[in-house]
Amino acid sequence: MNAAKHAMPDGATEYVRSRSPFIVRRRVRWGECDPAGVVYTGCFTEYLISAVLLFMENLAGDGQAGDAAQYRKKLGIETPCKGMSLIFSAALWPGDVFDMHVRVGEIRNSSYDMNVEATRPDGSAVFEGRFSPICIPRGERRAVPIPDELRHRLERSERA
Repeated sequence: MNAAKHAMPDGATEYVRSRSPFIVRRRVRWGECDPAGVVYTGCFTEYLISAVLLFMENLAGDGQAGDAAQYRKKLGIETPCKGMSLIFSAALWPGDVFDMHVRVGEIRNSSYDMNVEATRPDGSAVFEGRFSPICIPRGERRAVPIPDELRHRLERSERA
């Protein structure tokens, strides 16, 4: 691997590499791996959720880093996970660098999909994931329609 080509900001294990398309670059830490040096399966859910949260921060801030929690509070909703799936294509090892391309998938009445495709810098596949949040009112546990403002931002991002 060309270290300069795949350099990370000082001390960072992940950062937003591009906002359009939305790409998060991540480096595997030694502590995320089992004694054989392979990333623990559970870490992939953390990678997926972290990339989606960074995307939602960007979405809440109209292209800048924003506060997604404050944005959801303003809309009067929370967005817990309704479903999640992962398909693995390759193992990751300590120090490996990979990119997570985050895209809006299907938008339904109360829930929507966030699709993540993870690749090595050379373009080879690492994993694909889908995270599906559902909109609920703050303090309640029932589905509500996606607020119009959020739906508009999701649709705008989907078209971009």
